[in-house]
Amino acid sequence: MSTPSAPTLDRPAGVTLAPPLSGEDQARADLYALLSRLLLAPPDAELLEALANADPILAQGGELALEQAWEQLTLASGVMDPQAVADEFAQLFISIGTPPVNPYGSRYLSGYINDAPLAVLRADLARLGLARVRGVGEFEDHLGALCETMRLLVAGAPGIPRRTLAEQKSFFEAHLAPWYARAVADISAAEGANYYRLIARLAGVFLAIEAEAFVVGEETHD
Repeated sequence: MSTPSAPTLDRPAGVTLAPPLSGEDQARADLYALLSRLLLAPPDAELLEALANADPILAQGGELALEQAWEQLTLASGVMDPQAVADEFAQLFISIGTPPVNPYGSRYLSGYINDAPLAVLRADLARLGLARVRGVGEFEDHLGALCETMRLLVAGAPGIPRRTLAEQKSFFEAHLAPWYARAVADISAAEGANYYRLIARLAGVFLAIEAEAFVVGEETHD
């Protein structure tokens, strides 16, 4: 599945050649890219059509929930009106005053947006050679922005090296694991959530698989 990524991070100049990703890592990177795109902006007609015609995800091991969540999202994408999805996105995330959902790590970890956890995240991003693109409205601890960061850690980009599984695990456990489940639960439960309830389900299932895989990977290497 090829999906557009959300350009939320600066990418240094230069090209680094690397061997092709494994099929598993490519699938992980693609899902992170898709979730980033959908969480940062509503899908347009072209993306909805692409999702409606996407290949199914075939369950492996305990991933039946991922297969089902993907199937529900692709089926819904075939019948959703782009303007209705855009209106839903605005109602959930951009309402006047305080939106029903603010999917920022700082809010879930400290109770306030743009708080201490964001400073810690920015320091870690700086160590990885990553930074927020100028003019981007969302902070780096937005759930969609963090999915884009994970995509870069998995797949790399021109001038940005891929990171080891240990580095991916460290970043995930520090900046996503403590709060993502609450964020996707809030999206699912928000009044007016329809299409985004399905996106939240896909995000929750995929990120839970990632969390479990990191633990299994650590035990395998002990």
